Amino acid sequence: MRVITPTLARRLAVTKQRLAGRVPSADGCGIMELVRDLGCVQLDPTSAVARSHLLALWSRLGPYDPAHLDTLMWQERQLFEYWAHAASIVLTEDYPIHSVMMRRYPSGETGWSQRVIKWMEDNRELRDYILREIERNGAMQSKQFTDKTYVGWQSSGWTGGRNVGQMLDFLWTQGKLMVAGRMGGQRLWDLAERCLPDWTPHEEIDRHEMTRRAAQKSLRALGVAQPREINLHYTRGRYHSLPKVLSDLEKEGLIERVEIAENGKSSEAWPGTWYIHKEDLPLLEQLANDEWQPRTRLLSPFDNLICDRARTEKLFNFDFRIEIYVPKHLRKYGYYVLPILHGERLIGRIDPTMDRKQKRLNINAVHAEPDAPVDASTGQAVRGAIEELGAFLGRRK
Repeated sequence: MRVITPTLARRLAVTKQRLAGRVPSADGCGIMELVRDLGCVQLDPTSAVARSHLLALWSRLGPYDPAHLDTLMWQERQLFEYWAHAASIVLTEDYPIHSVMMRRYPSGETGWSQRVIKWMEDNRELRDYILREIERNGAMQSKQFTDKTYVGWQSSGWTGGRNVGQMLDFLWTQGKLMVAGRMGGQRLWDLAERCLPDWTPHEEIDRHEMTRRAAQKSLRALGVAQPREINLHYTRGRYHSLPKVLSDLEKEGLIERVEIAENGKSSEAWPGTWYIHKEDLPLLEQLANDEWQPRTRLLSPFDNLICDRARTEKLFNFDFRIEIYVPKHLRKYGYYVLPILHGERLIGRIDPTMDRKQKRLNINAVHAEPDAPVDASTGQAVRGAIEELGAFLGRRK
């Protein structure tokens, strides 16, 4: 079995996440190249600095015009919003993968899905009313609908009593509605058939084939990963019979096992089963031969590289938690902290806020990891990344 060092495993992961190596072009072609490699880019409404998906693209592209992303999503429709490992931007060309969930949701296999089925049945009048209004009027915002709920949505969280919003989200997950655009940050809902381009692939694959395709996309995005990590990435938690699929892929020679071990010694191997895709073996060899093009970048708290907190701690020895919901006096690092990636290491984090009126990025604090390098070149690299982010955000409208 191939044995690789933790350093090499990290370099492979960072490179596959397009945070090292060649920088894609800062245009629509570059964005598509990135999303194809990542599989998805997570969405999040928090905008203390900027929306997460804009930060994730900036971390990989450098300064770019977000209008290119708008064109891909709302005009060319090469990308659309759907549920991946969270609400995300995904590829229209991957529609067959995502449509498996659309056709099955809610499946009735869990207590949650049974609850959704009953609630939607109890509120069929609201469902039919929403679909009828959209068909008649075109894309609409949630606030334009009258709440015709028969049984209210009960939740101890923020969705409690949010009846119209819940029905829209369930119809979105079923693939009946899609996000047709944004107005003031609010979603515009339209019928899916009016949003999808004519060239959309509508091949109906089963759950096994979906898992086979999605597992390979997940593994390739991660570089090297355990089954648990594959399951939590890309189409999170939707990998039907994943152990069998991974076994079949291994028998076919499409993936292979590797060991991660300190000093490359098998006797010091990390526990668990680790896989790499055969298509990434040439890249692994290049990185092993020190053909490595590192960068220093700031990451969104929801960045694909660190969205699995357990993997981040295991692979990078970096304990990262979001403190948005932590009371201010109890926060350790800050409200919306951006980790600092330096080469293949996460060496610290910054606590920034964006003053949009002054077009100024304020840095409230910089926290270094205990083992972070303290040389002048590292300091200059971090400063350069911060200044580049500030310039990018200051230019954005």
